[in-house]
Amino acid sequence: MVATLTRIFGVHNLALAEDVVQDAFCRALEVWKLRGIPQNPSAWLMATAKNRALDVLRRERTARTFAPELGRLLQSEWTLAPTLEAQLAPPAIQDDELRMMFSCCQPRLPETAQVALILHLLCGFSVGEVAAAFLSSEAAIEKRIWRAKKALAGSKTLFDLTDAHFAARLNAVHRALYLLFNEGYHGACPGSTVRVELCQEAIRLAQLLLAHPLAATPATHALAALMYLNAARLPARIDAAGELSALSDQDRSLWDTALLAEGQRLLDLSATGTELSEYHLEAGIAAIHAAATGVADTDWPAIVSLYDLRMTLRPSPVVALGRAIAIAQRDGPEAGIAAIHAIAESDRLARYPFYFAALGEFERQCERCAAARSHFQQALMLARSPAERRFLERRLSACEPIGIIGSCEMP
Repeated sequence: MVATLTRIFGVHNLALAEDVVQDAFCRALEVWKLRGIPQNPSAWLMATAKNRALDVLRRERTARTFAPELGRLLQSEWTLAPTLEAQLAPPAIQDDELRMMFSCCQPRLPETAQVALILHLLCGFSVGEVAAAFLSSEAAIEKRIWRAKKALAGSKTLFDLTDAHFAARLNAVHRALYLLFNEGYHGACPGSTVRVELCQEAIRLAQLLLAHPLAATPATHALAALMYLNAARLPARIDAAGELSALSDQDRSLWDTALLAEGQRLLDLSATGTELSEYHLEAGIAAIHAAATGVADTDWPAIVSLYDLRMTLRPSPVVALGRAIAIAQRDGPEAGIAAIHAIAESDRLARYPFYFAALGEFERQCERCAAARSHFQQALMLARSPAERRFLERRLSACEPIGIIGSCEMP
């Protein structure tokens, strides 16, 4: 809705587009409370936004300039409504979503600000959710988003998808969709640890990229493959009792074989050319997990090798933590603890519960139960949802020597 209305109003009226969308949702809260949720909520919201946009255009078209390419059509009452209808047709909406994503990637902004703007403006992330995705503070993210919005609103038009700088902006779009999927798969939402709808939305937007000739690169195929391979595991992420289930405890018969097959097909397609992205490597790791019947027969040496390559392409503390867990599975818990202590910028993980949970698991494996309990207690204080809290409480209560390392389901 924001993307479409920005296309109609003009990118310089970004705040107005956001206001109209907010009005539509406020109206929904009022009407749905009385009449119930309609059969097609998204269509209802879009129709409400369209009517509100018509009101705005009629009231302000003499005092405000709108999208330059639609200017004349919006000035005439004869063409106003038909133009709005055409801009709200499904093919036009899809095109607007792509244009808006790429418009957020202003070259004069750092990539973190570009990605933060996409997540906030087009994916509906709160400032807190964006901050959690970047392991940053809300104050820092709020400043980034404000500056990015200002830069976007200062643009004359939305980005042209045939522009020569298309490829330069694609990396930030990839990163935003990657973080969108991750937030759905194991994010920080207090109400729900697993948010399937966000994973589905990330896949939908990735499919939009695959449908565009310039965006259907090997990296896009690899990103989509990663999403499908991980989405296949969603049915087993929550067990029959509604509790969060670690990878080592999951019933793999629940994994979606159709999604696994599609993920593998996309991974095969991503192998064309010479490009090697972080998404190729992570999809490769997901494919190894998909091929194994359990934790014990997983090819951990291959996973460690892929993590090593991943750290050379885009190192991060979270990726380093995943690597440390794979090292522990390959070489034992002491090696895992050493790898965790060697993580650069580990202070960025100070608010991440599974950093301490991983240390707790490895100390438990080493039969140092007091140390294990201490780490699990730290993890519990950082739990982001009731499901995470219950998961960590179970690990804390089971601080006994075990024969195989438990899994904390790292990103």
